Amino acid sequence: MFLIHPILQGCAILLSLYVAYLGSQRFFTLHLKRKRRFFWKRHVALGITVMVILLAGIVGGLSAVRIFWHGFLVTGQHGKTGLSLVPFILFGIITGLYMNRKKKKRLALPLIHGVNNTFIIIVALSQVYTGIGIYKAFILGN
Repeated sequence: MFLIHPILQGCAILLSLYVAYLGSQRFFTLHLKRKRRFFWKRHVALGITVMVILLAGIVGGLSAVRIFWHGFLVTGQHGKTGLSLVPFILFGIITGLYMNRKKKKRLALPLIHGVNNTFIIIVALSQVYTGIGIYKAFILGN
């Protein structure tokens, strides 16, 4: 049971790096005036996939801790940090869907969307470090 959470989150983080790469192509075109091909539909579909997996992982991690360890946020900073990502993930989903549905030339919203989602990736990568510590301490007993 405790392997599902890190495997899913790890896959989502790896996929998020690809989605960020796709988004960077749009950034180059809009803000650096370097013409790049932007795979819009792929970026949107994979971006939604990443965000849903991250949200499911947060819910799954919190639920597993509650069910098996009979506590809430007993993993300390790891759980608190994961939970704090929820509004950023929701903002990323909402702004992404909005821009996908109402296509027009924009500069500010795509930039804010990209900064928000880059922040999510950075924090998610830091969660790998704390998650390994939790796995060693609580699961392996080291």
